[in-house]
Amino acid sequence: MSLSRRFFHPKPPDGLLEISDRVFVFNSCFSTNVMKNDEYKLYLDNIVAQLHDRFPDASYTVFNFRERDRRLSQLSDILTQYDDMMVLDYPSQYAGCPLLPLKKIRHVLRFSESWLSMEEGQQQSVLLMHCERGGWPVLAFVLASLLLHRGQYTGEQKTLEAIYKLAPNEILRVLSGSNSFPSHIRYLQYVSRRNFVGGYWTPSASSSLDLDCLVLRALPVCERGEGCRTVVRVYGKDPSKLANGMCKLLCSSWKTEGLVRQYAQEECVFVKVDLRCRVQGDIVIECVYLDEELLNEQMIFRVMFHTAFVPEKILILKRDDVDILWDARDRFPREFKAVALFANANTVPPPLTSGGDLNESGSARHEEFHEVEENFAVDAPE
Repeated sequence: MSLSRRFFHPKPPDGLLEISDRVFVFNSCFSTNVMKNDEYKLYLDNIVAQLHDRFPDASYTVFNFRERDRRLSQLSDILTQYDDMMVLDYPSQYAGCPLLPLKKIRHVLRFSESWLSMEEGQQQSVLLMHCERGGWPVLAFVLASLLLHRGQYTGEQKTLEAIYKLAPNEILRVLSGSNSFPSHIRYLQYVSRRNFVGGYWTPSASSSLDLDCLVLRALPVCERGEGCRTVVRVYGKDPSKLANGMCKLLCSSWKTEGLVRQYAQEECVFVKVDLRCRVQGDIVIECVYLDEELLNEQMIFRVMFHTAFVPEKILILKRDDVDILWDARDRFPREFKAVALFANANTVPPPLTSGGDLNESGSARHEEFHEVEENFAVDAPE
């Protein structure tokens, strides 16, 4: 099946792209142009009128991906005036990564499956997908997830690439500062696992882990070739408040203001960053460089994963497994590797030392580096 082929019959309403049977995407999602209020209302009203002509007596659900905001979106304000339109808002990012938490992904897929299979007499259910400015990356991921889940496409990478091609190539770069393709693929692999949607497994049921440290091999140096000042941050939900907790900063390698170690260029071959942080569920690890004044930063890489899918308490990531800035791939040596080491949460990790030991903890001793290299010379499966 090719999404670019127009074999759907009848022709979809103007302003919509039909992804599969009774699943449509607003074509405004494929543009960076922002319509004026009156123009936008006319655009939506025309689409609704055409939908009513094609699907008399149908019911509609609209998934809207947007920035977190308590105010009612303009889309909701317009479409909820129609009795047969229901709008569900979803966030467009999680800790800076254009993804949904796994629990929300599961909800989207289960709801979509139930909604599209619900028919009473001649009444049909239609699913519409919409995103506000900046939401196209996460919408693309959701569309790929839906196609994989419904068996209309096979292969995570092929499916995601097909969805990306629906929009101009430059739109991803305009809307997102980094290439999130690796994290998208990782979560699509989660979705493709057996019984992800229909089974009894729930993401929140997974046990928590202690993220002990992050070992970095062949870290790219700063553009001036002067080594780097590296800070690692970990984002996620507080394991003690998973039910209704918000995503927040769980820990940072910058424990005390001003104590940010500068690694010489030769030290960037191996860097060990102690974290000692309890994590559970959807986690984002972000690695950044700080400038000499410790005021400005530049992202090195970001990665989003779920603790339920961490094999053997080890997560090994190569250059193509992490989200990086656009056009930054050539700065990453082919030998680059990030290794996250975990422990069971039932063992309390030793406390972080202070003073001189804190400064030393940023880089492991020479012997420790060789031990890490030996342990992770063979790549583990994700």
